[in-house]
Amino acid sequence: MSVNNGLGRRKAAIARVILSKGTGAITVNGKDYKEYFSVNHLRTKVEQPLNLLGLTSEFDIRANVRGGGVKGQADAVKLGIARALVDLNPDYKPKLKEEHLMTRDSRVVERKKPGLRKARKRAQFSKR
Repeated sequence: MSVNNGLGRRKAAIARVILSKGTGAITVNGKDYKEYFSVNHLRTKVEQPLNLLGLTSEFDIRANVRGGGVKGQADAVKLGIARALVDLNPDYKPKLKEEHLMTRDSRVVERKKPGLRKARKRAQFSKR
């Protein structure tokens, strides 16, 4: 049985994705992805690479995700699935790349600076 792996990251979330021939079941941390990602737009995000290539019911996907929040985890799983599909068939890469599914979103929270309230927010200026 052919098994393909993909690693996805977003913010503080890391997803390890295992892709194998099957019926289209997607499990995240041992739960069905519809149960794990309760918000509809996050489910759509996870399905995006499969819908784009028309492979929704051809593969079983198991994902282990840790760190970050739910949105970051969904994005990490999306990237992991896209990378696993390219590992399976390199011909999928141009189509996935066109939709920006092969690029890791590197935006993370900016660190807090000393003397400021947040990364850039200062205390209110007082003239007197």
